[in-house]
Amino acid sequence: MSISYRTAPKATTGMPTGIPHIIGNEAAERFSFYGMRTILTIFMVNYLWLMGDTPGSRMSDVQATEKFHHFVSLVYLTPLFGALLADIFFGKYRIIVVLSIVYCLGHAILALMGMAGEATMWLGMGLWLIALGSGGIKPCVSAHVGDQFGNQNRHLIPQIFNWFYWAINLGAFLSTLLTPWLLEWYGPHWAFGVPGILMALATMVFWIGRWKFVHIPAKGIHFLRELFSWDSFKAILKLCTIYLFVAVFWALFDQSGSSWVLQAENMDRMFFGIEWLPSQIQAFNPILILTFIPLFSYVVYPLINKVFPLTALRKISIGLFLMVVSFTLVSIAQEKIDAGGTPSISWQLIAYIALTASEIMVSIVCLEFSYTQAPKSMKSLIMALFLFAVSLGNFVTAQINHFIQVPSPIVGIKVKAGEVLLNGLDETPGTQDDIQLVFNKEAKLSQINFAGRASLDVLLDQFEQAVKADDFQLLSKKEGKKLSSASEDPWGNPYQYSLVNRNTARIWSFGADGQAKTKWDQGVKLTVERPEKTKPSGLSKMMEKFRPERSWLEIRKQELGIATKEKSGGEALISRDYFVGGQVKLEGANYFWFFTGLMLTSAVFFVVVAKLYRPREYYHDEGDDSEVSDEEALSEGH
Repeated sequence: MSISYRTAPKATTGMPTGIPHIIGNEAAERFSFYGMRTILTIFMVNYLWLMGDTPGSRMSDVQATEKFHHFVSLVYLTPLFGALLADIFFGKYRIIVVLSIVYCLGHAILALMGMAGEATMWLGMGLWLIALGSGGIKPCVSAHVGDQFGNQNRHLIPQIFNWFYWAINLGAFLSTLLTPWLLEWYGPHWAFGVPGILMALATMVFWIGRWKFVHIPAKGIHFLRELFSWDSFKAILKLCTIYLFVAVFWALFDQSGSSWVLQAENMDRMFFGIEWLPSQIQAFNPILILTFIPLFSYVVYPLINKVFPLTALRKISIGLFLMVVSFTLVSIAQEKIDAGGTPSISWQLIAYIALTASEIMVSIVCLEFSYTQAPKSMKSLIMALFLFAVSLGNFVTAQINHFIQVPSPIVGIKVKAGEVLLNGLDETPGTQDDIQLVFNKEAKLSQINFAGRASLDVLLDQFEQAVKADDFQLLSKKEGKKLSSASEDPWGNPYQYSLVNRNTARIWSFGADGQAKTKWDQGVKLTVERPEKTKPSGLSKMMEKFRPERSWLEIRKQELGIATKEKSGGEALISRDYFVGGQVKLEGANYFWFFTGLMLTSAVFFVVVAKLYRPREYYHDEGDDSEVSDEEALSEGH
């Protein structure tokens, strides 16, 4: 006789028996996701161009930021499809198991990337599968947690969602420390492979607990009837109003994995006697989460409640303003970087304190709030709509990063071991504004020649002499502008100078059209690579015995015949990266201040929306849906 799964929660006041398997699964799955996510931006900028037999074109910071947020946006868009499949056809458990296998396959592709074929193609395929698997199971896992509770123990839901979030951040903390270290010393294959192993473990832990779970059946046609009912439509519409503001929160929050990481490359990362890798700085967030969850639950919230009733919507409102504080701090730090300084990573650490507090009051609260506000047969769909807010926020960030990129006439052109002569502004061959591109045997761009190249190289020689004479310190904005403006390109445009950070400067002219920030700009990015002078200490020194003498990047560059800086002494290197077009309209501190203003505006408007919102709660084992206000829920301990 076959044994069937339980389809309704037990009548108990205690914790459901399947919870440990869900928490264990979530910790391992989050390790795998955040492990690969943590290193993704740095990988695309510093490693991807070295994955072939010959060096390729290096991805710019803004391009990597755009691609990172498009990936995260896709991860949080696919939950809509996972939720519909779960709620209408297959149920949550089956969707979680099947898509977890897809998830594992995506990790395997990333781990094998670069061993055969074009690495960029394998990267895209792996990220698509991870987005499908990770995204598809997200609303099902969140709703599956809530499904384990009935009317008698529903008072434990806030507690379990806090522990659920605790497990997420424990996995994220461990992977955020480990995977950047693996990438630095053992390379992309190990760095992407270890998270894949953890994802396989997460799938196994979840499968083992299958008999202990409550399996809420798919609702089929009943789901569609409820979906198109006025009551459901009203619930979805009300929640979507909240989600629009939460989307802006995520547009800023997830930049801790992109623009914040790139900012950290230009900061003094010595903290607690350890020089942290740029990607490892993200570990501040999960470790603070682990500390803040009990602090907020047992100290902060009760203290605020003594001043005024702290409803869910009021928590979210406070959280949005805390995000403004966080981005204000990184904006100030970026201003110091733009001036050629090297601010302490403490700026980001303090910003992470505000960001983490914001996350607790927006993300955790909104996750719980969304589940209670969802009609009974639509729990997964509402979880998916909550996650769609994350997708929308990341899509906004990706599109902003796309919009601020000036197009380049040479992007997308590939020729197998040969030369290409592009017509310039006048679209006439054989004139002064033509551009010559040289490609190697792997169809990768190896050289760019343009009419102003000769005069630019003369100017660059002067810059390099000045930089070397000043112990490899790049010229200040004032000094650089004075030197560059004394020279002109073939069209009579003076050369421009921009100090990007302590190690990078941009020297360029307006080109044939004489206009700034167009696809006809031509110039060079000048980069100084300095020898490392700091000695490892603390944890860094302890980890020495577990790593090789040289980093993966150094070994790989030597294999490809690329000059590298010495790790312990020797002269710094100055490299030139020529470009035509492709500059950025909004960069540096202006970029961060833009998002700070966007968040402040959204937070102010949310206060009005929260005041007008009327909550309503739904539970699986209730005979009649009852409307419960935020104030009533507080008084009843919901």
